Amino acid sequence: MQLGDFLNAIKIWVEQIISSMGYVGLYLVMFLENVFPPIPSEVVLPLAGSLTLTGRFSIFWITIIGMLGSLTGAFLFYGLGKWLGEPRVRILMEKFGRYALLSTNDLDRSLEWFDKYDDWVIFFSRMVPIVRSLISIPAGIAAMDITKFGFFTILGTALWSLLLALGGRLLGEQWPLIAEFINTYQNIVLVVTVSAVLLFIGSRLFKKKK
Repeated sequence: MQLGDFLNAIKIWVEQIISSMGYVGLYLVMFLENVFPPIPSEVVLPLAGSLTLTGRFSIFWITIIGMLGSLTGAFLFYGLGKWLGEPRVRILMEKFGRYALLSTNDLDRSLEWFDKYDDWVIFFSRMVPIVRSLISIPAGIAAMDITKFGFFTILGTALWSLLLALGGRLLGEQWPLIAEFINTYQNIVLVVTVSAVLLFIGSRLFKKKK
């Protein structure tokens, strides 16, 4: 099976779970999306958002359930990072990461982001593919305060869930366009996110100097 066929099969499975199991399916898929990044939230949430037009879902509950599923997955990876430590996480990534389409380069990028941008990277990275899942591991390795970790994760995942659900509602049957847009322009999302983090850091440094 080619990679494209594999990803299409995942998308079909996601659609079936969401359509048949409702909010329970949405929670399950959003949890799995955090621990298995090839499941794309840019498919899950717009689909659920489009179903609000039929009365099957509501934007409010998509936001809450999407956030809770992501939060559960984030805590799992946080605990994994804290328990195993970086060397053992790296060994696991080298051995088994390919099965989740992940590499040690993805881990390195997450570690670099966390080292550079501190607590707020947890918020901003929740809106960046791949990094949004793996950023929990360096947070656990660094033993980041779990209350802070939970707070920034809730903010970031709730905003991401809300925006994608609203996009799905606005596009209706054309909701797959959101996934295409994100896949095509995810580098722009990355640049905007990094710029926002740098702007925040710059403003903090400016205030300190003052």
